Amino acid sequence: MTNTTFTISGTISGTTSGTPSGLDQQVSAFLSHLRSERGLATNTVNAYRADLIQLTAILTKRSRNLNWARLTEGRLQDYTIELVDRGYTPSSVARKIAAVRSFFQFLAEEGQITKSPANKLRARRQGRPLPDVLNEEDVVAILNASSEGPGAEGVRDRAMLELTYAAGLRVSEVVGPTGIDLSSLNLDDGWVRVLGKGSKERVVPLYPGITERLRYFIREARPVLVARRDSSRAAPRAVFLNAQGRPLSRQGFWLALRRAVAVSGVTIKVTPHTLRHSFATHLLRGGASLRHVQELLGHASIATTQIYTHLTDDQVRRVFDHAHPRA
Repeated sequence: MTNTTFTISGTISGTTSGTPSGLDQQVSAFLSHLRSERGLATNTVNAYRADLIQLTAILTKRSRNLNWARLTEGRLQDYTIELVDRGYTPSSVARKIAAVRSFFQFLAEEGQITKSPANKLRARRQGRPLPDVLNEEDVVAILNASSEGPGAEGVRDRAMLELTYAAGLRVSEVVGPTGIDLSSLNLDDGWVRVLGKGSKERVVPLYPGITERLRYFIREARPVLVARRDSSRAAPRAVFLNAQGRPLSRQGFWLALRRAVAVSGVTIKVTPHTLRHSFATHLLRGGASLRHVQELLGHASIATTQIYTHLTDDQVRRVFDHAHPRA
């Protein structure tokens, strides 16, 4: 198998069955720009990286030499066609195209190409699907089921899942490298500080029920988990720990949620993000303003928050009757 080599000029020679062995200078510089100058989250940068590796792999299948400065709009259109042929959904194609357009815009701004060949690259428009949302009874059923786990893990799961719903958090804001640690919680004043996308911090208020549950977990159950760690390791600062006393991973969160859903009898598909979607929808139905929900979710644009305004006809009618001066 021939190794792929990358030159400083951006020319790629050789192929490895369509898969590059690394990143060229331009792609590496772009990813560094996303991290250091635009402050994007690690997961987001990794998604850009994967999309650009795939772009390179597809383009080098048909030609042994690839130079970003000489790439034509036609070759990029061939790339989008291949994505469709591989069965990617319109939303996935749109995301990959957005990554490609950002990359070539960066090269143009840096003066490495004269004009972006991706300016006219577009994905087929599609209606944005509404997120799955749990009703309040299903949320309660899942939370109650999470408490049925054994010992300290059951107490942990209930506190963790209820906190995720109570504050509308992403799973990466709860556990993992950017998850909540002990200094993130202020249970006396009732708030949690979270690190969201792009390393942006926000403070989310907590209702008394979840603050008491967290207080109980930290006082009674968390020390049991801490005691199981390797004694040579320092005590972890993460709030939520696994059975070995180490910080819980995103996979561990998923397993806890799946167990709770299975026990609860809830039949719709539930992911960690379903709890976040449900939080936002329930707040709007309760009368919260769209702007306040945007701040609580940490959305950069209110357009992202607007997907949660799928109120029922009866709710819209009640709001209309209440608010319109002639109703």
